[in-house]
Order: sequence, then C-alpha cells, then structure tokens
Amino acid sequence: MSTTTAAAQAGTADEPWLRHFPITFFAVVMGLAGLSLATRRMEVALSGAPGNISFALTLMTAATFCVIAAVYLAKALRHTDAMKAEWNNPVRIAFFPAITIGVLLVCSGILPHARGLVEAVWMAATAAHLLIILGVVSAWISHRTFEQAHLTPAWFIPAVGNVLVPVAGVDLGYVEISWFFFSVGMLFWVIFLTLVFNRLIFHNPIAERLLPTLVILIAPPSVGFVAWMLLNGGVVDAFARVLYYSALMFVLVTLTQVGRLLRLPFSMAWWAYSFPVAAFTIASALFAESTGATFQRTLSFIAYGVLWAVIAMLVAKTFAAMRRNEICRPE
Repeated sequence: MSTTTAAAQAGTADEPWLRHFPITFFAVVMGLAGLSLATRRMEVALSGAPGNISFALTLMTAATFCVIAAVYLAKALRHTDAMKAEWNNPVRIAFFPAITIGVLLVCSGILPHARGLVEAVWMAATAAHLLIILGVVSAWISHRTFEQAHLTPAWFIPAVGNVLVPVAGVDLGYVEISWFFFSVGMLFWVIFLTLVFNRLIFHNPIAERLLPTLVILIAPPSVGFVAWMLLNGGVVDAFARVLYYSALMFVLVTLTQVGRLLRLPFSMAWWAYSFPVAAFTIASALFAESTGATFQRTLSFIAYGVLWAVIAMLVAKTFAAMRRNEICRPE
C-alpha cells in the first residue's frame, strides 16, 4: 500500500463523524433564529421596541450557522459522496433549503441594525434559495424512486422557506419578489398538506425516528400569517384569520401527540419541535398587536415560555448525545 493511499485512508478513518454530519443540523439554526425573532416580538409587545436580548440571540444564531455551515462545507469537500447521498435521500433532501432559510432568518433579526449588509446578504440568500428549491422540485419530479413512505411533513420545509422571504423582503422594499415567493410557498403548502394528510390517514404510519416532523405542520400557516400581515399592511383580514386559526388547529392536533413524541429516543429530528413553536409565538403576538385581542396576547406569552423550554431541552439533549457519540453516526 502506498504512503499516499494509507494517509488518505487514515484521514477518512479519523473523521467518520464528518462523513455522517447530517444536513438536519441546519434545523438547529432555524430553531435558534426562531427564538431570537420571537424574543424580539416579545420585547416589542412589552416595551414597544426591540431590545438587546433578541439581538444577542441573533448574533449567537449567526455564529452557530457559521460553525455548522463550515463543518458541512468540509463534509461536502472531503466526503462529496456522502453529501450527494443526502441530496438523493427522499427525506433529507427537504432539509437542504434549511441552509438558506437560516440565512434569511438571521437577516430578519439583523435588519434593524445593519440594513445595507442585510440587503446584500438577503439578495444572495434569496437567489440561492430559489436555486435550491428548483433543484429540489426537479429531483421530486424527475426521480421515480420516491414512495408514499418517503413523504413526511419535512417536505413542508421548502414551502416555509419561500414564505419567509417577505419577512425581510417587504421592509427592504422588494415587494414583488416577496409576493412571488409568498405565492409559491402557499401553493406548495396546499399541495403538500393534501399529500401529507393522505399519507397519514391512508398509508402506513410514519417511521418512529421521523415522527417529530409532525410538529412542522404548525409552521406553514404560522409563517404564512406573518408574511401576509407584512404584505397586507399589518391588517388582520379574513385570509389572515384563516391562516392563523389553521395554525392554531395544528397546535391543538400536536398537543394530542405530545406524550407520544416525548417518549421517542432523541435524534436531531427533535429540532423540528423548535421553529414551528417560534413561528406560532410570533404569529400570535402579531395578531394581538394588530387587534388588541387578549386571547392571542396570552397565547403568545404561553407559547414563548414553551419555546424557551423546548430550546433548553433540545440544547441539553443535543450536547448529551454528542458526548455519547450518538449524533454523527450512520443510520
């Protein structure tokens, strides 16, 4: 065996964790970014203006994204075959848009503090998100290996990313671009909502390790409500109510499954719990801010408390699993 070959094999053997570093790690960024934006909304509700806590959380989220992105880039360069395998995986391919979703969320958090920088990053992230979405959709319609069992609520993630574009886009003045992404996101939400419920009702149950993705059902109508409020001038009209109360219904459905979900063994899929709760928190706060509704205001504070508890649990369990070497391993 040559020295070069031996060195290459030794390098690969020394970093099996990098080969198996999952794309689902970007769900961590979505959860933390959701927490920072929900915190900013709570600060506005209590004091009328964003505070330092939400900005600090946003900076922490940006740093977390940089670390995760750097590690995943290293995986893509050193273990390209493993990255391609994730792209070709019918479940994990839906998590690739989480990369640009993380950037868009961070842009929304930093926007009040660095408008010029955010605008440049937002434009790049929006263009990249469109390219990723086109790639995902192309994979969906060109492959013939997908089966009903591969369909999970994680397929909502690309739709959620589209609807997030207006969150910063409207304030930046890109109204028509925001309308484009909002329209596409809502269209895909309706399509996949029909497909997912057909899957849940008439086919075999979702694999246990993917059950946490059920919570993602809350995210599209919640984010859709927030985006619609921005595009509609902050008015809670009939369509806004349809979106908000759809999100509330999915919250109630999720509550019926809490015991079952918490009994599952921990995996990175648990991070799917975080962003939907954050999105519903923000939606409830916006509803209350626009209408003065006491119920939604109370619900926003309850949801925010639950969000902190969920994030704290996820961080603790993630670090514990990393110490036990249970994260970056082959499935």
